[in-house]
Amino acid sequence: MKKVTLMAMAILFSAATVFAVDTHNGKMSADSTKKVKPAKVQYTCTMHPEVLSDKPGKCSKCGMALVKKTDAKKKPAEKMKM
Repeated sequence: MKKVTLMAMAILFSAATVFAVDTHNGKMSADSTKKVKPAKVQYTCTMHPEVLSDKPGKCSKCGMALVKKTDAKKKPAEKMKM
């Protein structure tokens, strides 16, 4: 009877440790350890997209004001008109 009880306790202990294992392998989550850097803002000319700057100013080719560059992936989807 002691063997059965001991085996049952060993199985329960093993099952409990399997479900209690940290999925991050003992590391803290990225949110709590790393500070998120703000995305690097670039400015570009609307007529000359190859002109890039890390600060606002004027285009070196045409003198137009530089505007913030936006990623095509981050643009909001346009609503379809029906």
